[in-house]
Amino acid sequence: MLKKWCSLSFLLCWQVYAAQEPIEAVPLYTQAELIELIKKNQHLQRVKSDECQLVQDIEARAETMALPSYQFLYGDMLAYAVCVDRDVELGLYYMRSAAEQGLASALEQLGRYYDVGQLVQADKAMAITYLREAAAQGNLKAQLRLVGLFNQGHGSPRDYEDAYRWLFHSAVADKAQHKKIERALSQLAQKMPQSVVRRARLPM
Repeated sequence: MLKKWCSLSFLLCWQVYAAQEPIEAVPLYTQAELIELIKKNQHLQRVKSDECQLVQDIEARAETMALPSYQFLYGDMLAYAVCVDRDVELGLYYMRSAAEQGLASALEQLGRYYDVGQLVQADKAMAITYLREAAAQGNLKAQLRLVGLFNQGHGSPRDYEDAYRWLFHSAVADKAQHKKIERALSQLAQKMPQSVVRRARLPM
């Protein structure tokens, strides 16, 4: 009956449906919530699952308020065409803006991009610059990739001690990840004097 009546009066039908199923506004993410989503690499999926309702708010917080977590989110949205038209150059601009403000996830991602040549030209020296900053903040992905680059012969031996120290003192519950760290550290230790390795193992 409702369907038949709807065909007679679209406007009244829409008002009835609106009254029956009120649209709930999606709350904007807090800084802490967004950073956790970024750490778990769930930030883009969250924007999609929220049906792209927050695009204007995200853009405003990235552009006007210059919040690093929102700059990172908006940069990724632009780079991968999530709820917005794709603009890799602008996306990288916002990622770099977030990195310049010290957001570890942005530093790690840019370091990874420069390492593998994703969205940018591969540049191991630039990768190490970004990864070192992220690793110093305790970002495990950055620490592992940084040690990996050193083990491949990139970078300066002067940075080995810090890289070893950060990764050695990282807390990892996953056994497979723990074994991966052990192998990386063992390989890096072969490039270092034993006295430096012992010093890097001292409590931080």
